[in-house]
Amino acid sequence: MKQAIYSSRTADKFVVRLPDGMRERIADVARNHHRSMNSEIIARLEQSMLQEGALDDDLSMRLDRPELSLHERELLQHFRQLSRRQQNALVALIAPDTEPSAEGA
Repeated sequence: MKQAIYSSRTADKFVVRLPDGMRERIADVARNHHRSMNSEIIARLEQSMLQEGALDDDLSMRLDRPELSLHERELLQHFRQLSRRQQNALVALIAPDTEPSAEGA
């Protein structure tokens, strides 16, 4: 089966009303992650849904998602090769201000 080419013209669209200041915060975070606001929002929604088990595993495992940059794909491939313990340690290193989860303990 031939995979459809992603196009912003044909992609599903959904208007979201954001609280005051949130657009600027999303823009700052997206800039820090070197991606568009749209890609940042999609990545965060996917992560949230993955944590709840709400996304299909096939979609969550694909490295060819259009919102991922080449560097993000490479990092994701390497990250997936780590043990769960190594993954948790790496996340703790890059996000030291977050509380450790009970799952990682």
